[in-house]
Amino acid sequence: MQASSQHQTAPQNQLGDLLRHWRNLRGKNQFNLSLECGFSQRHISFIESGRSIPSRQTLLRIAQALEVPLRDRNALLLAAGYAPAYSEAAWDSAQMHAVSRAVERMLRQHEPFPALVMDRYWNVLMTNESTPRFFNCFIDMSKRTGPRNMLHLMFDPKGMRPFVDNWDEVASSLCQRVQSEAVGRFIDASTKDLLAALKAYPGRKSDNRVSRGISAAPLIPMIPISFRKGDTVLNYFSMVTTLGTPQTVAAQELRMESMFPADETTEKEHAAFLRAGSSGNLDCGPWRIE
Repeated sequence: MQASSQHQTAPQNQLGDLLRHWRNLRGKNQFNLSLECGFSQRHISFIESGRSIPSRQTLLRIAQALEVPLRDRNALLLAAGYAPAYSEAAWDSAQMHAVSRAVERMLRQHEPFPALVMDRYWNVLMTNESTPRFFNCFIDMSKRTGPRNMLHLMFDPKGMRPFVDNWDEVASSLCQRVQSEAVGRFIDASTKDLLAALKAYPGRKSDNRVSRGISAAPLIPMIPISFRKGDTVLNYFSMVTTLGTPQTVAAQELRMESMFPADETTEKEHAAFLRAGSSGNLDCGPWRIE
């Protein structure tokens, strides 16, 4: 089926360059893409070469077949001369009210274990009450100024890194997660900058074993993260929650990470550990929900 289109040349063919970029990223040739979106290979070739500008609906169907993230679908539409289709309003806008309320409910239900909401670059947007209490058991979070980023908190030698008992294993798995959990499985410039910043911290070891797909962990369902303070070692694993049917950029990029005890000892000792460290400063700014 051929969709209607205007036969003219797009200036500098920005649209064609973007479509080729996403098609190559997904490992699809024009024929494969034509089968998935229902247009002829010739029509797709004309769009990429700039000989034809697709209709708005045609472009959205191609973007869906290529699994293009919503933010980047807007970029495709703009390149073709159309208005964006997906709202880029902030995560705490009125438009996101229903989602924000649901997330706050989930955060509270996860007490007494830490849970936090982040954007696509691991910047912390909301947490439950246990999150700052937990990290304050190790460091004074009120002294960490600026944007709250979970990965920088973990990798910083002045942050949580000295308290992670299995640091090399955790660091490799976190770098791997940044790549595997990227929105749309696409490593954009900001994600590359984040990875470079993490690897620039002193004392980082090579991630070769992870990048080659060789697991450094024993045969268990997940890689736990072990926090040590004195003689106390607590083991946790995390689960990530995302919105199932996002229709705005913020909704697609929002992710909630919940920490769970990885063994019975941690489950029993977690509450006592928080109580013992509750005398720390809990004035942690955006690390708490209201």
